[in-house]
Amino acid sequence: MNTKTQVGIIGAGPSGLLLSHLLHLENIDSVILEARDRQYVEERVRAGVLEQGTVDLLCETGLGERLQREGIVHHGIELRFDGHGHRIALSDLSGGRSIWIYGQQEVVKDIIDTRLAAGGKIHFEADNVNLSGIDSTQPALTYRKDNQDHAVTCDFIAGCDGFHGVSRDSIPAGVLRTYHHVYPFGWLGILAAVEPSTEELIYAYHERGFALHSLRSPEISRLYIQVDPDEDISNWPDDRIWEELSLRLATEDDWTLKTGPVLEKGITPMRSFVVEPMQYGRLYLAGDAAHIVPATGAKGLNLAVHDVHKLAEALIAWYREGSDKLLEQYSDRCLGRVWRVQDFSSFMSLMLHRFSEDDGFKGRLQRAQLKYVCSSEAAARSLAENYVGLPHYGKYT
Repeated sequence: MNTKTQVGIIGAGPSGLLLSHLLHLENIDSVILEARDRQYVEERVRAGVLEQGTVDLLCETGLGERLQREGIVHHGIELRFDGHGHRIALSDLSGGRSIWIYGQQEVVKDIIDTRLAAGGKIHFEADNVNLSGIDSTQPALTYRKDNQDHAVTCDFIAGCDGFHGVSRDSIPAGVLRTYHHVYPFGWLGILAAVEPSTEELIYAYHERGFALHSLRSPEISRLYIQVDPDEDISNWPDDRIWEELSLRLATEDDWTLKTGPVLEKGITPMRSFVVEPMQYGRLYLAGDAAHIVPATGAKGLNLAVHDVHKLAEALIAWYREGSDKLLEQYSDRCLGRVWRVQDFSSFMSLMLHRFSEDDGFKGRLQRAQLKYVCSSEAAARSLAENYVGLPHYGKYT
């Protein structure tokens, strides 16, 4: 079966779905191909911290109704070390900007519902997706679904299919330059059916390793501890995880970590990854297909949103004005923010994680850095403005 569309999108994660929605608002047709089924896409637990700019864009484009009703606004975070907590007043230090706690899977559900209600074309369980003609004016996508072969001819293709997707590998060898850094630690994360023990996120530096207390709702907590990236999850029964979290998050006052049933757990290695450029011919990469950031800065989803915002602007300009200027500049317009976010995420990671080979020197430097951030308004302001997210404009955004 052969069909045509204006923009073919690979991947029904937040970046692909949001791009389709933004294009629809300008009457630009798109088709989304997703390898997984709808239930999997809507239930996979990923990021949960939304920057101010991400929230603003979702609300301005009609996707914020449930977010505004169920999302949790945070005006600060806590840095905890040496048994004491130090609040970084994000909103006070960033001109009133804040972060929102709202799970990525909830964002995905909202956009899927909105796209399908508007007649959007999302093909779940699309197998064997292949790209062709990306260096021509009529690129195409082929895939198999329901035991039938399909082909979609497009004007443009957006590769929003993640780090392991087919889009990036469809670009000829020698075109992309890859930057990759692997950190010597991973995160063991749990989702627990227990009321959060904190009203704002806690980032804890401890001699046993980093810990993070986050949340997803008033009834669901999200917590992490630093482990070796090749650690076996079977070595971490629930009781051991709670014991380690209690030790790393402990304070000298009467703060107590609430515990409860663990719903999910897994280990994620920490790495940074960037490809340049983020485009080739009529193929444009967005989100994890083009870059990965360590989770310490809470930037992955937000960076993907910025990518597709810029890509949508460029595609709209091409269809409405016949101008390819923004399309030609797409990679450059994204990479300034990509590297700014990489720097911030690296800064947070290196400041908060313990290093196994440390003879004491790095630990002293980390404590000095933490004390400076917590005592200097200028240092705290820099952390705050990066954490809530720089506005979606400017040379480095």
